Amino acid sequence: MVHQVLYRALVSTKWLAESIRSGSLGPGLRVLDASWYSPGTRQARKEYQERHVPGASFFDIEECRDTASPYEMMLPSEAHFGDYVGSLGISNDTHVVVYDGDDLGSFYAPRVWWMFRVFGHRTVSVLNGGFRNWLKEGHPVTSEPSRPEPAVFKATLDRSLLKTYEQVLENLQSKRFQLVDSRAQGRYLGTEPEPDIVGLDSGHIRGSVNMPFMNFLTEDGFEKSPEELRAIFQDKKVDLSQPLIATCRKGVTACHIALAAYLCGKPDVAVYDGSWSEWFRRAPPETRVSQGKSGKA
Repeated sequence: MVHQVLYRALVSTKWLAESIRSGSLGPGLRVLDASWYSPGTRQARKEYQERHVPGASFFDIEECRDTASPYEMMLPSEAHFGDYVGSLGISNDTHVVVYDGDDLGSFYAPRVWWMFRVFGHRTVSVLNGGFRNWLKEGHPVTSEPSRPEPAVFKATLDRSLLKTYEQVLENLQSKRFQLVDSRAQGRYLGTEPEPDIVGLDSGHIRGSVNMPFMNFLTEDGFEKSPEELRAIFQDKKVDLSQPLIATCRKGVTACHIALAAYLCGKPDVAVYDGSWSEWFRRAPPETRVSQGKSGKA
């Protein structure tokens, strides 16, 4: 493993509250609410409009993705990403802090953290504990909309942090990368359905190891310590000194694996962006494993 100084992937609620209090928000520090919820449950933008961290902008992941793709949450183009985050007042010199309002403490924030990194931006952090703990600790909230001055952001795709269908398919033969799936065990095994979607059976990519992302979080919604995270990887016999691809259903909770590994000193985990959503529709049947009714996903 290459040892390098890594930018802090997490900031505390206390640090962010103090930064806001001291007037640090601006071109050098921007905050993003990256909440997203399943249709018919909570309304992320409405909740943001009602209350959010002072100065935070709403990062709408539905607006910052490849809407032409048949798969669920594929990355936008470099130009699309650069234009979108530039409109939120973010330049290549901005420290970005991302949070979401999920009850777990963090759900979509690591995806946006990874998106910035895959587009070449290293000064990005996740708010540890999320909005759940921001509220619990009594930090200020506002309904005032954020209107940052637009900035110029040049996105440069870092292909080392991204894997395609073809690369994961090739890896089934070469086995150069370990493949880790972050979904809940029942969905990985194929014994529980994929939620909120029709026509996508559950199951997993042959040879992948299951590490449910919820295990990286404490009951209170904070990221576990590096020591605890290392123990989880070791328990699953995942070697952090070796190459690693993270996958899930749509490339979102896979980013929790990338974040957990980063906190253990491994910054080079690649995410399979299409994940199971793409694999199920494209891959040869013998590469799809399921304990469901049919035996194959």
